[in-house]
Amino acid sequence: MKFVDRKEETERLKEAISKEGTALVVVYGRRRLGKSTLIKRVISDNDIYFLADRSEGEHQRVLLSKMFSQVFPDFDKLSYPDWESIFLAANYRAEKRFTLCLDEFPYLVEQSPELPSVIQKLIDNKQLKYNLILCGSSQNMMYGLFLDSSAPLYGRADEIMKLTPLRLPFIEEALGLDSVDAVEDYAIWGGVPRYWELREHRSSLSQALWRNVFSVNAPLFEEPVKLFQDDIKDTVKTSTIMSFVGAGSNRLSEIAARCNEPATNLSRPLKKLIDLGFLEKEVPFGVDEKNSKKSLYKIADPFLAFYFQFVVPNRSFIELDRRLPIEEMLKAQFSKYVGMQWERICRNAVTGNIVNNVLYGKACRWWGSIINEENNPEQIELDVVCESFDKKYLLVGECKWTAAENSRHLLAEITRKASLLPFAKNKIIVPVLFLKTKPLDFEESEAIGNGGAIMLPEDVVALYK
Repeated sequence: MKFVDRKEETERLKEAISKEGTALVVVYGRRRLGKSTLIKRVISDNDIYFLADRSEGEHQRVLLSKMFSQVFPDFDKLSYPDWESIFLAANYRAEKRFTLCLDEFPYLVEQSPELPSVIQKLIDNKQLKYNLILCGSSQNMMYGLFLDSSAPLYGRADEIMKLTPLRLPFIEEALGLDSVDAVEDYAIWGGVPRYWELREHRSSLSQALWRNVFSVNAPLFEEPVKLFQDDIKDTVKTSTIMSFVGAGSNRLSEIAARCNEPATNLSRPLKKLIDLGFLEKEVPFGVDEKNSKKSLYKIADPFLAFYFQFVVPNRSFIELDRRLPIEEMLKAQFSKYVGMQWERICRNAVTGNIVNNVLYGKACRWWGSIINEENNPEQIELDVVCESFDKKYLLVGECKWTAAENSRHLLAEITRKASLLPFAKNKIIVPVLFLKTKPLDFEESEAIGNGGAIMLPEDVVALYK
């Protein structure tokens, strides 16, 4: 697959290892994001890349010495009783500066807890003649090793990079999709390059799902457990919580009831899932994020959201290789599922961006009760609500992932609702429709670029660029 984006990370990595003196660089982030690929693109044939495993420290040093021998002949003919000896031996053999990458560094530390202190000593005494790149998928462990003030390597890194999922436009470029297909693929695979690679090898989205997800032999059939194992001890409880959230239990009280536990017992595991980027906590626009009564928990990662909605309830059918029930479920629910992801995509596109020459802040949903024109309470929900930085404008949006919409009716309705919002007073309301296709009553003059209120997938994707 074509390598896309990561321009900033590439430049930062190149700059760190090419500057005067030796550098310690840390690269971390959840599994499958392309950390190793990024590093391999930057280092040269004269550098050393070592992928650790979970074997004992002594065996790991034997394997590392074999990698050193590719650059330093006969390096592996000697035995190295500890990590300091192998690092210093490489120092002795080095005639010019090179870069050593230790990938899956947490695996090394699991077997050799003394390793961070060894590296600290070598760095503090300025003994190393080569750069070190330390890479890992365990976000908790990498954070603890380099960003915890009590850790030996705290403050020693010249560069710390946390890789995050790629943004929406790059799936268009990587897979050669139009904007509509890009949104639907992104709603499943998210911004994870490894998932894109698996998708690329199949001619259609449907074929990719059956080959890579809906089979006991599929590479992503047990993907959530593999992700959780990097950072969470109790993967069973984590999977249970994610299953309930994916099935629609979004309030803390609902999750606690389904888990048959007091809500207080779930605060820590929920916070951890949020910190790892697997869950997100949502509150209505204008409400303090600490307001637990209004909070909803949603699965933040698109692939995990898809997995817990479509794979988990169908595991028995998958085990029996029964495709028909799964096909029927996809046919009935897929458009609605993509619609939910489309809402998130639109909110992220507007956040901190310029729409119609106005700069907006963070976009959120809003839900609650208003007093309507008949002076009666009315429950409403708005997909996108965002205030301009100058406080003059309030963008209010409706997201639809269906065809043949009546734009004038929808615009009139969201304008009506927005005018009744308690925080809309003295603001200019900007109604926007985020639609999958041109509406039935579409006119070119209504396109967002011409001062109207309709944004199609290509317009939303353009906001990300």
